[in-house]
Order: sequence, then C-alpha cells, then structure tokens
Amino acid sequence: MVLALAESTDEKNKVNSTADDFLRYGFGEQPSFQGLIAEQAGKSVGLSLFFYHFSSWQGKLGIYIQDLYVNPTCRGTGLGRQLIIETVRCAKQRGADHLRLSVDSGNKNAQQFYRHLGMTWREQEQIYQADLQALEHMIRVVD
Repeated sequence: MVLALAESTDEKNKVNSTADDFLRYGFGEQPSFQGLIAEQAGKSVGLSLFFYHFSSWQGKLGIYIQDLYVNPTCRGTGLGRQLIIETVRCAKQRGADHLRLSVDSGNKNAQQFYRHLGMTWREQEQIYQADLQALEHMIRVVD
C-alpha cells in the first residue's frame, strides 16, 4: 500500500523502503511506528501508518499520520474517515490530544478531504528535510 500511495502521487521512484525495513522498525522491541490496515474480502484496501510525537509548545503528546492510503475502489465509502477515527482512538488511549499530518501540495482531493473532517492547514509552517548526505555534511560543519 505504501507503493500504491507513492504511485498515486507519481512518486514511486522515491520509495526506497523494503519489507525488512518495516519489520525492523515497526515490529521490534521499540517500534518506531504503528499501522492500521483495513481489509475487504481478505484484501488490504487501506492503511494508516502513524507515530507519536511530543509538542514542546503544548506540552502534550500528539500523533502524526505519516501515510494514509485508501485503494481507489474504496474511496468515497468512508474508509479514509474510519481509518483516521481508529487512529485517533489509538492516540487517545495513549493520552495524545492532537493529530498532525502533511499532504502533498498537488493532492487537492486529500486537502479537501482533510478540510471536510475539520482539519486546518497551518500556512506559517514549512517542512524541511535532510537526507543522509545532508546529515553527514551537518556533522562535518559542526566538527
């Protein structure tokens, strides 16, 4: 489903993760993420992959949805909404009080969906990212 999500946003060439990565980071002693999978007739049709984070400004635990995917044949059925609701239930069980996610700037359908659910876009934020090469450069600059 991660590949299907990447394919649906024309980003499949950027996916480098493997099944072993998901096993190592999601199912070890200290899982880095959790996931909910929706099935229909024994087939996986939806995914919410999320992790917890701490907001230093709010002093609260939150949840970040890294990937939300619904198979195109199931879109418009309420499955995406249900995946988010179940993710929120998991979050509340751990004491989290807010949810964050990012959406591709070109994914207008997803943006409309999130607004419909009552989510707001924080215009003042931009997401910055550093790959391994950039991280190594930072270390060299500091040393």
